[in-house]
Amino acid sequence: MTRGIRNLLANEGNKDDLIAFIFERNLPVDEIEASNIADEILINPPVQGFLTISNALQWRLQYARVIERAGQEDGIIAVYKINP
Repeated sequence: MTRGIRNLLANEGNKDDLIAFIFERNLPVDEIEASNIADEILINPPVQGFLTISNALQWRLQYARVIERAGQEDGIIAVYKINP
């Protein structure tokens, strides 16, 4: 989701584009909250993240990816790591 927002902003997306993006992703927000989120994104664009909102299996796969990046990216620290 972060990548999509960043791409939208890089292509001169505006508040209406962000609101449409939020609704296309079926986030559980009403129009007022979507508008508030869009305003916040325009003021504070997100940095690229590593976790996503997804079901349990996809979450495990994404979490494994983050663990692999620990120590290679600022702000990512391996708190728990399974040894193979």
